[in-house]
Amino acid sequence: MPVCAQLQPKPNQGLIGIARMAAASPRVRERAEAEFFALQARSALNRESSGRMPFAWTINPYRGCEFGCHYCYARYTHEFMELWDSRDFERKIYAKVNAPGLLRAELRQARDRGQPVALGTATDPYQPAERQFKVTRRLLEVFAEFEGLEFSITTKGVLILRDLDLLRRNAERHRLSVGITVTTTDERLARLLEPKAPPPARRLEAVRTLAAAGIRAGVMAMPILPALTDSPRSLEALARAAAEHGAKFLYGNLLFLMPSAMKQFMPFLEREFPRLVTRYRKLYARSAYLHGEYKEEIAKLVASLRARYGLEGRRDDQPNVWHPQLSLPFAGGEAEDKSC
Repeated sequence: MPVCAQLQPKPNQGLIGIARMAAASPRVRERAEAEFFALQARSALNRESSGRMPFAWTINPYRGCEFGCHYCYARYTHEFMELWDSRDFERKIYAKVNAPGLLRAELRQARDRGQPVALGTATDPYQPAERQFKVTRRLLEVFAEFEGLEFSITTKGVLILRDLDLLRRNAERHRLSVGITVTTTDERLARLLEPKAPPPARRLEAVRTLAAAGIRAGVMAMPILPALTDSPRSLEALARAAAEHGAKFLYGNLLFLMPSAMKQFMPFLEREFPRLVTRYRKLYARSAYLHGEYKEEIAKLVASLRARYGLEGRRDDQPNVWHPQLSLPFAGGEAEDKSC
């Protein structure tokens, strides 16, 4: 469909915070399967408060993601905007159009000795919307104005190769890592799990191109899905492919299912893998996170595959002997999932 002129803001009576801002965001484009809105964010950098992640600050250029991965945990973030249909996560995309300017101002306030920043933790920074809005590229331009940071980018999008020039520049000025998410090398299974994401082969080629350009790049086996992608054969195929494509590291985490993701994922299982429905309901009956012997077995398997194929683990497991980083004292310590 053609690009739309900006429309009148939607009624927002009774809404507060991010829900009110989302309701007032002008629609700037729509296609048959998605609408796009320009969101004026309150901050670019947001504190990671779960304590489970190896970074302290996150940036997400978008709210919502067109890739439509059935397992995506981040669907809950749309609920903060009073959007309760889990499918709206891939149908209503909000671009934080003012995020680059906010990032510049926030980095200028930084003091020495801080913690890592992660770009693309709740939505993909190189989803199709990035072709139009270019928020991620403009964020990289801002990062290139500074030096001495540690930051990472996580994506399934091969559009990242468009920004090789900026990635090289940032790699010279910062401690930069790029993680390309590949859950399986099985093209058919990937298409079922991640309907609109690039095929695994293209993502692995992106790893090769990034590595050849001197970027520290690797593969994120996230999530590892029980009975779907967790077999030794499946994970070894992924580790072998990562090494063959020049990956520096391999990370892996088990699937966790928040209620909002469960609403999307369980119907998908019932449709495509009905034999697994009962198993998943038992696994996730008490918690969104898996614990115990199974988790330990998967961790040992991933570690053994890293050793076999010469791949590194997380940088946070290694002593930081690089340079001091900037601290990021911003925005009253809001958690990412409640931020703009």
